[in-house]
Amino acid sequence: MYSRVEGVHLFGLTGGIASGKSAVAARLRARHVPVIDADELAREVVAPQTDGLRAIVEAFGEGVLGPDGTLDRQALARTVFSDDAARQRLNAITHPRIARRTAERAAELAAAGEPLACYEAALLVENGAADAFRPLVVVSCPPDVQVQRIRARDTASREDALARIRAQKPLSEKIAAADYVIDTSGSMEENAHRTDDVLTAICARLGVDFKRYAL
Repeated sequence: MYSRVEGVHLFGLTGGIASGKSAVAARLRARHVPVIDADELAREVVAPQTDGLRAIVEAFGEGVLGPDGTLDRQALARTVFSDDAARQRLNAITHPRIARRTAERAAELAAAGEPLACYEAALLVENGAADAFRPLVVVSCPPDVQVQRIRARDTASREDALARIRAQKPLSEKIAAADYVIDTSGSMEENAHRTDDVLTAICARLGVDFKRYAL
């Protein structure tokens, strides 16, 4: 649906929690590949004074607002966490707005002459959107590495880290949907080389000159 918008090809980047997706995205940016971050767009579409935020307040009440009038994400999460209908209602508000913003960003990149861009999103496979962003790159690492990263980042207990991992779709299912897999369990230098190798392969597959992304 969005993989080619006005001449720019969007390839997908996804992975599990603490799998190294942000590090891969940072490497792509360093190689001058534009990255559209779905999390960033999700924040934009519910910023103060947006129709997205107004729709959320109409659906869930003013209890999801913080004292400063911004969206209280923790309060909203508590509201929708265990309620499938509420979560679907939230998705019906945010997903179309994120899709429109994605198309707008893609059009801006195309107008700037960019032939290729990365769409970074944690739930591409879960949302059934993987085929819209081919080739799909999945970032992977062993579960024990995920646990170590979560604990170092959030000072979480091992049990809490494992619970967060289990709350997501198994990484093996995301890998099964992938065109390319980047294992980030190595050193930063190794991970950068692996990302570069995948970028080279994507450029060859799509007919884009890799020299455009030289350091």
